[in-house]
Amino acid sequence: MEPQPTPPPSAAHAIETVFRLESPKVIAAVARIVRDVGIAEELAQDALVAALERWPRDGVPDNPGAWLMATARHRAVDLVRRRETYARKLAEIGRDLGTTAPPEAPADPDGIDDDLLRLVFTTCHPVLSPQARIALTLRLLGGLTTAEIARAHLVPEPTVAQRIVRAKRTLATRNVAFEVPYGPDREARLGSVLEVIYLIFNEGYAATAGDDLLRPGLCEDALRLARLLSALMPKESEVHGLTALLEFQASRSAARTGPDGAPVLLKDQNRRRWNRLLIARGIRALARADATATGVAGPYALQAAIAACHAHAYTYEETDWRAIATLYALLAARSPSPVVELNRAVAVAMAEGPAQGLELVDALTAEPALRDYHLLPSVRADLLSRLGRTAEARAEFERAASLTRNARERELLRRRATETRPGEHDDTTPSDDQPA
Repeated sequence: MEPQPTPPPSAAHAIETVFRLESPKVIAAVARIVRDVGIAEELAQDALVAALERWPRDGVPDNPGAWLMATARHRAVDLVRRRETYARKLAEIGRDLGTTAPPEAPADPDGIDDDLLRLVFTTCHPVLSPQARIALTLRLLGGLTTAEIARAHLVPEPTVAQRIVRAKRTLATRNVAFEVPYGPDREARLGSVLEVIYLIFNEGYAATAGDDLLRPGLCEDALRLARLLSALMPKESEVHGLTALLEFQASRSAARTGPDGAPVLLKDQNRRRWNRLLIARGIRALARADATATGVAGPYALQAAIAACHAHAYTYEETDWRAIATLYALLAARSPSPVVELNRAVAVAMAEGPAQGLELVDALTAEPALRDYHLLPSVRADLLSRLGRTAEARAEFERAASLTRNARERELLRRRATETRPGEHDDTTPSDDQPA
């Protein structure tokens, strides 16, 4: 077989972009047909190969997402037909052996009919480890590469690849149904589902790699799933808390980048571009989270309360940093993590001064999980700059730039390193403009 010609750069970029955005929907729709997420991913990849063959020759279709969906669906239907033909032949050969039809599964009283939601609950099945659930769902629903997932979780790339392969094999061998569960099974899987949706939104809100800071398609899918869950589980406080958090964060998206796609820091954002409708939705969802809470607020509700502090401030100067620092302290007690502690240090620096914040940040430099996390040197650089320690600040900005794999963030950090001068500082709080 002769090798396929390499597509021209414009077509290759279009194909990569469309597939990255559309593959979750394609995989989810095909999985409903073939009832196997591994095979569904393979069929989606087959559609990608077909696009690589045809689009450079015939041109990019007017609706490339629909083209990929139709191609993958056709191949899925063909596969099912071949299976059915084979099954009929087996039935004819063994008709005298007798069979017993399996009992029908009880119907879902909620009648949820959403392929993406089905895919999330399927990939978050308890037969998989928590790490495998997250990796597989980010791969299939988020469209992330194994390298990006490894980067997000600070683990080796081969480890993530193995988790994904094993997870797909486990779902197939255990005959896990492609469905939205109900009753106790749904409750048991909820925590994983919320975490996965949260991580998908984060990847869209601040991409770990690539040329763009934002991937709005991921944010939209995550927010839609969160809203669906809120309607599905009206008495679950953390579902509403996550929805509120994503509403607040999504409200800032239009102001987070300039006309050229470059990042705009929180203090420099035009807050008139913040989406007041999404903020209002976030306020309502947070109120529902508070109303349905049965004890101490959960991690998502606390993060939503932090985001609400930013949303209620019509100017950067009006931000209630003391309240934010207090909420981060509660979050650190409720859900300890080095990243939460880093965010708390930023809030303390804004409320009490850079020296107090730097003391907390320096205590985190030995954390193994933050060794390659670019926001640690970025935050430290900002605090050093505000304290007049400009040479150290420049070195930390450069280190942060070397650690990030997002081109836009790298440009921003290098520019900040160049612009850092004695007596100058910028009250930048990178971690405050994204979920903890």
